[in-house]
Amino acid sequence: MVLIYILGGVLALLLATGLTPLVKKFAIKVGAVDVPNARKVHTRIMPRMGGLAIYAAFVLTLLGFMLVAPDTLFGSARSASLVKSLLAGGTIIVLIGALDDRFELSAKVKLVGQILAACVVVFGFGLKVDFINVPFGDQYVNFDAWIAIPVTIFWIVGVTNAINLIDGLDGLAAGVSGISIATLLVMAVIMGNPAVILLCSILLGCVIGFLFFNFHPARIFMGDSGSLFLGFSLAVISLLGFKQVAIVSFITPLLIIGVPLSDTFFAIVRRALQKKPIFAPDKGHLHHCLRELGFSHRQTVLIIYGIAAFFGTLAVVQSIAASHDATWVTFVVICVLLVSLQLGAEVIGIVSKTKRPMLNMIHRIRVKVNANSRSE
Repeated sequence: MVLIYILGGVLALLLATGLTPLVKKFAIKVGAVDVPNARKVHTRIMPRMGGLAIYAAFVLTLLGFMLVAPDTLFGSARSASLVKSLLAGGTIIVLIGALDDRFELSAKVKLVGQILAACVVVFGFGLKVDFINVPFGDQYVNFDAWIAIPVTIFWIVGVTNAINLIDGLDGLAAGVSGISIATLLVMAVIMGNPAVILLCSILLGCVIGFLFFNFHPARIFMGDSGSLFLGFSLAVISLLGFKQVAIVSFITPLLIIGVPLSDTFFAIVRRALQKKPIFAPDKGHLHHCLRELGFSHRQTVLIIYGIAAFFGTLAVVQSIAASHDATWVTFVVICVLLVSLQLGAEVIGIVSKTKRPMLNMIHRIRVKVNANSRSE
């Protein structure tokens, strides 16, 4: 079985590597290009729509395995629904993204498309969050249909847009998505879910193959066709985590995509404090703030990769702890997460350049300690 997973990843990588130059030519031919402006860091016109290469490599590899080894993907009814919903909903998402890459659709049109894709997952294939388990103890919360359906749609649309929002530097969204997919892969191994292991292996191979052309200095952007597809795929695949009551608590899926979700959360808080519309674009995202601190383009991307890996590690630790009923580890993970988020936000200045309560408190403590030591 391990060889099948490796083969899936390698095949997807080779396909993505071969298809990306073709998609680049196609994007230029149809006029799907990204023009520099005040909010963007690139200084020349770049082809986008690179997500088509990721999607095509994923679908071609997946169809190959559906023909050769269907039992691996369709070992259970739920696995079959997962695969089919990814193909159906993912196709809608990619079409919406590709049209936006070419014609720059309005936010409302894109949102309608995302909700439609989410509805396909929920109503067409029955995938939804029926319950979540509470980190401390064996208790879990059941959701009635009238709660489960909107929660699931909100989750899918939210994660899809979160990945889209961080797509601001060469290789950033692809790399962070790749780290999240790798985390999901580890989680699938822990849960012993062959279908998810294969899906993650294939998707990770697609991302790595595309990164050869997208890492700084990029030769093509993934565009909304790529960021929306990767976000949608992460959202749908991570839904499986909610079903593993004995292993995964509700905090784990949030950790898996911690970077895009936290960046989105801080953007909402920042705009609320500045009394700006929530969806108003700005240059206050994580990658913008790191660039303002003096880090180079590549250094900024690598730092965010490290943050994503940190979140992924916490997710794996949390899942292992939950499987062994080690609730104290969950408590430690939550504390580390909250402190890290607050300190990181204040150091980077992602919410405010002046309001830094935790750093100010640490500074006052250090001043007091130094004063006491001198008096002695």
